Amino acid sequence: MKEIGGYIELDTYHLPMLHEGAIALNCGRNCLAYLFKSREIKKLKIPYFICNSIFNVCDREGVEKSYYHIGLDFRPISDLTLADDEWLYLVNLYGQLSNDEINKYVERYHRVIVDQANGYFEEPLPGVDTFYTCRKWFGVADGALLYTDTPLSDEFTLDESYDRMRFLLGRYERTASEFYGEYNANNKFFIDEPIKQMSKLTRNLLHGIDYKSIQAKRKKNFECLHEKLKDKNQLNIKPAEFMYPFMVENGAEIRKRLQAEKIYIPTLWPTVFEVTGENDLEYGMAKNILPLPIDQRYGSEDMKYMTEKIMKLLEE
Repeated sequence: MKEIGGYIELDTYHLPMLHEGAIALNCGRNCLAYLFKSREIKKLKIPYFICNSIFNVCDREGVEKSYYHIGLDFRPISDLTLADDEWLYLVNLYGQLSNDEINKYVERYHRVIVDQANGYFEEPLPGVDTFYTCRKWFGVADGALLYTDTPLSDEFTLDESYDRMRFLLGRYERTASEFYGEYNANNKFFIDEPIKQMSKLTRNLLHGIDYKSIQAKRKKNFECLHEKLKDKNQLNIKPAEFMYPFMVENGAEIRKRLQAEKIYIPTLWPTVFEVTGENDLEYGMAKNILPLPIDQRYGSEDMKYMTEKIMKLLEE
């Protein structure tokens, strides 16, 4: 029986949701697990420069991993080869791959999965398995969106998010440091989580977002940083909307010193240190790239403040 009356809950939002037509699941790694099942994938070639969640889901689902190197341009090396039954896992790192480039990899290798965790605003290519991760971009605790033309017939359980929202609500009114433990616990929560449908709460929140405004803010913030930092950046990058990858020789030390200024710059994909050696390019990239925040919480004054702090540290 439907409840009528009582206290008012969270409003239901009706704005258009980006990637509305995709398969809505609980997390990005389970988009990959979904494809393992629907495509019957047993072997996957992945970059060394990657998040450990991909390692975990391969191990969990019994998929054999092999690796490939990338260059400073975040693109796979040119002599990449696939075994007959192997799939290429192509990551649009920092949003640096255009759809034209992705399409060339698809034409060459055919069996390609595109990870757009760093490229939420990129359109999926027709007929190409592609997925997007929501919580890297917006204030939600979970959620991912998958495009594939081989859907499963399984009925997946509907996820529930209400009990994992405290770190988001807490940070809205207090500081990030107070709730970092809960944020980290939420990330670890998905290690063993099965494939589920996206929760009603997450889907509702995604319908309350002004995507065009957010995209424009991120682009402007990227441009602000690039204008000031491009001459110091060891990377040759194009405009994008995820984070600003700023690579300097002593990036690891700069990261530590920025933390003292309450500017928190993560080390993305620390698993790279476990699967590569100190002489490998990816090791140095993971160590010295500072993924500077450009998201919708900030404006040009914040970007100016951050660049001033960084430039001062570089000059010392």
